[in-house]
Amino acid sequence: MVPSEEGILTNLRRGALEYCVLASLRGGASYGRDIARQLSTDGVLMSGEGTLYPLLARLRKSGLVETHWQESASGPPRRYYALTGEGERALEVFIRVWSPFRSAVDSSLGEGEQ
Repeated sequence: MVPSEEGILTNLRRGALEYCVLASLRGGASYGRDIARQLSTDGVLMSGEGTLYPLLARLRKSGLVETHWQESASGPPRRYYALTGEGERALEVFIRVWSPFRSAVDSSLGEGEQ
């Protein structure tokens, strides 16, 4: 049985999405919905908000992000997420290994030979 595109994307997202979330927080704290908008603009990294909040909770429990509540002029208080020092270090490690990994995949697929 040939896997579907969505199945392949799901597997690829599983390994990379948390680091994309961490990268989205490099510029400072952000509200969950803003993170979702940033990562779902093309529908490739994230297809909806359903996976984001459980992922943010795991990142918080593992000490990679911290949260604080902030009042909102347009509704109830919002939870903002920010990188911790440990989150910054995890992102740095991912960035170091990502490029050679991506190059190896591109090479094996024949993409790097053009």
